[in-house]
Amino acid sequence: MRLGPVELPALAVPRLGPAAFRRRAVVHLAFLLLALATLGLVATVLTDQKQRAYQRYAQGFRQSLAEIVLQLRHPSGQLALLNPTMTPGDRAGQAPVLLPFAAIDFDDQNKAQRAVEMAGCGLRWPDGSSLCAAVGANAYAGGFLYLVGSLDSGPLVGREHGALALSGVHRMRVTLTMRGETQTWIAPFEGMAARDGAQRGRLTGFVGAGPQLPGKARPSREFRGWLWREGACVESTTGPACVRHAFYSVRLPVEAFQEALFERAPPVWPPADLDQARVRVELLGPAPEGEPVPVLFDSTRPGASLALSLDRIGAALQPGETLRIEKTGPRPQVIAERRGPELSERALPWLIHVIRRLPVVGVGADRGDVEVRWLTASDEVATPNGRYRLELRGDLRSLDRQLALEARPLAMLAGAMLAAIAAAWLMVELGLIRGIAVLTKRAAAVSYNMQDPRADQRLGELEVADLRGGDELGILAGSLADALQRVKDGLRREQLRAEREREMWHAVGHEIMSPLQSLMVLHGGADDPSHRYVQRMQQAVKVLYGSAPPSEALASADLHPEALDLAAFCREVAANAHYAGIDDVSFESTLPEPLLVRAEAYALEDAVTHVLRNADRYRPAGTPIALTLEAGEPGAVLLRIRNQGPTIDPAMLDRIFEYGVSDTAPQAAGERRGQGLFVARSYLAKMDGAIRAFNLPDGVVFELTLRRLPA
Repeated sequence: MRLGPVELPALAVPRLGPAAFRRRAVVHLAFLLLALATLGLVATVLTDQKQRAYQRYAQGFRQSLAEIVLQLRHPSGQLALLNPTMTPGDRAGQAPVLLPFAAIDFDDQNKAQRAVEMAGCGLRWPDGSSLCAAVGANAYAGGFLYLVGSLDSGPLVGREHGALALSGVHRMRVTLTMRGETQTWIAPFEGMAARDGAQRGRLTGFVGAGPQLPGKARPSREFRGWLWREGACVESTTGPACVRHAFYSVRLPVEAFQEALFERAPPVWPPADLDQARVRVELLGPAPEGEPVPVLFDSTRPGASLALSLDRIGAALQPGETLRIEKTGPRPQVIAERRGPELSERALPWLIHVIRRLPVVGVGADRGDVEVRWLTASDEVATPNGRYRLELRGDLRSLDRQLALEARPLAMLAGAMLAAIAAAWLMVELGLIRGIAVLTKRAAAVSYNMQDPRADQRLGELEVADLRGGDELGILAGSLADALQRVKDGLRREQLRAEREREMWHAVGHEIMSPLQSLMVLHGGADDPSHRYVQRMQQAVKVLYGSAPPSEALASADLHPEALDLAAFCREVAANAHYAGIDDVSFESTLPEPLLVRAEAYALEDAVTHVLRNADRYRPAGTPIALTLEAGEPGAVLLRIRNQGPTIDPAMLDRIFEYGVSDTAPQAAGERRGQGLFVARSYLAKMDGAIRAFNLPDGVVFELTLRRLPA
C-alpha cells in the first residue's frame, strides 16, 4: 500500500501594511540613489569632456583650413593643385608636371635649383638623387620640357670637340614617349676648366641613342643643358677623385608642344594629354669597348617619392574631415576630394549613442528630424592657371566616435561601480532582507490562520528550513524549522496509522467478499433461511471494505503452501464455477495424474476465481472458458485460462496486474476497481509462482505458472 502526501488547503496570507516594509524600502532607495549618483557623475564628466573637445575642435578647424591654404599658396602647393594626378611614375618613365611659373632659368644653377626646390617639383630617391620633369605655365614661353635634377657622382669624363664615339665619356640619354611616338636624345658632357675638384660643362644634345654619333652630326639647336659637379666630398670618400654632388639642368625641345601653339588661338595650355606623356632620364658612365655601360642614374628605377602632392595634404586631415578642391570658372571642376583617416578601433555603439545625446553649447547644428552635425569652412587659392576653391567639412559624429573611444575606460569604471553596487544590493536583499520578509510573511500566515478549527494541522504547513544558515537569521529559522518538523512528523505518523488500519480492514473485507458471493448463489432461494443472514454478512463486509486498496493487507498476509493435486483442483473449480456465476467452464489435461504442485488451495482458488471473473466479463455470451494443464519449463506446470473476445492493448499487458489498473470505473459496492488481477499476482508470488497474459487472434490467455513437486 502506498500512501500519498498529506494535503491541506493553502494557508491564507494576510495583507501586511506599508509599515512592515518600511526598512526594506529605505534600503532599496539608498542603493537606487547610489546607482543614480554614479550614472550622474559619469554623465557630468562625459558632458564636460564633450564640451571641451567640441570647443577645441571648432577653434582648430579654421586654423587647419588656413594652414592648408597657406601650404597650397606656396609654389609647392600650387604645383600640387596644378597636377592633381601627379604620381611617382612607372616603368615607362615620369609624367611631366605643370610648373606654377612660366619657365626655369636653366642656365643658372642657383636659380634652377631654387626654382625646383621652391616648387617642390620632382622625385626623390633614398640615395639623394632627384629629378624634376616639368613644363612652364606660360604657353608663349615656348614648347620646352625642363629636366632638373641631381645625383652623387665621381669625376666626369668629357667629350672632345668633334669626337663621334661616346662610349668613353659621361653622357645623358633622354627618352620621350608621347602620342604614340618615341624620341631619344643623347647629350655627352663637354667639360670646361676644373678647379679644386669642381667641374662644370655643357650637355650638348644630339638626336639618337648613341653610343656612336653619325658623321657630320650636328647638335640639336634648341637642346640646352648644363652639368655641375662641385661641393665637398660626400662621406667616406676623400681625394681629388672623391664622390661629389652633381646637379644638372636641361631644356628639351618638344615638337608636339611647339606645333600645338599654332593650331588654335588662343592656345590650350598645358596640353590635355600632358599626364599621358612619359620621359625617362639616364646618366651613363664611360666604359671600355665591349664592356657593359655603367648606369649612374635611371629615373625609372623604383623607390621614388613625391616631394608634395594632394594625397599628402589629405593625410593631415582629422577623422571625419573632408577636403574638397574645385577649380572655379565657367565650368567648375572638382579636381580632388580627400577624406581623413578612419578610426583604427571601433567604439561601443551604445556609448556612441549616449555621447551623441549629451548636450553641447555653441557647436553643431541640427537639420530636420535627422541629427546631422558638421562644421564647414572655405577659402580660395589663385594660381597662374586659374583659381581654386577649397571647402573643408568636419563631421562632428566622427568626433563623437573618437570621444567614445577615449571614454571607454571611464565607462568600464562606471560599469564596475554599478556591478559592485548591484552585488552589494543582492547580498543585502537575498542574504538578509528577503529572508526576514519571507519569515515574517510565513509567521504572519500561521498566526492569521490560528482561528481555523484545524489550526493544529495547519501549523504543519509553515516551512522555514530553506532559510537555515550560519548567521543570526539562519540560526533562528533553523530552530523554528526543527520545532515545526517535530510537529509535522507527529501529524504524519498519526495519519499514517489511521490510514494503515483502514486499508487493512478494507483488504480483509475484499477477501471475504469472494466466498460470500458464492454463498449467495448457493443460498439464493427466497425460501432459504440462510439467505437473509448471508445477505446481512455481505452488506456488513461491503461497509467494512469501502473503497480503499488491499495492497497493504495482501503484503502482510501469510500463506502456508503444501502439496496440492493441481488436476483434481482444476476439475473441482471448473465443476463449481457456476456457483460463482461463471458458466461454461471446461477443463482438459494431458499430463499424468496425480499432478502435485506447491500451493495453498484457498489462495489458489481465490486467484483462479479472479482470473475467471475477468475472462467471463469480456467473453461474448455463449462462448466457453477453457482451463488446460500443460508442462512448462523443467520443474513447472502451466495452467492456462483461455476465453474468446476482444484482445488487450499490448501496452497494457504488463500493467493490468498493477493495483487500481482497470478499464471500468469503480462501482458503488467497491467492485471492479482493478484489484482482482493484483490479488492473483500477489498470491501466486507468495506460492513461488507467476502469472502473465498474452493475446491470441480470437481472445486472451492467462498463464499461471506453479512449481511442480515430485510424485
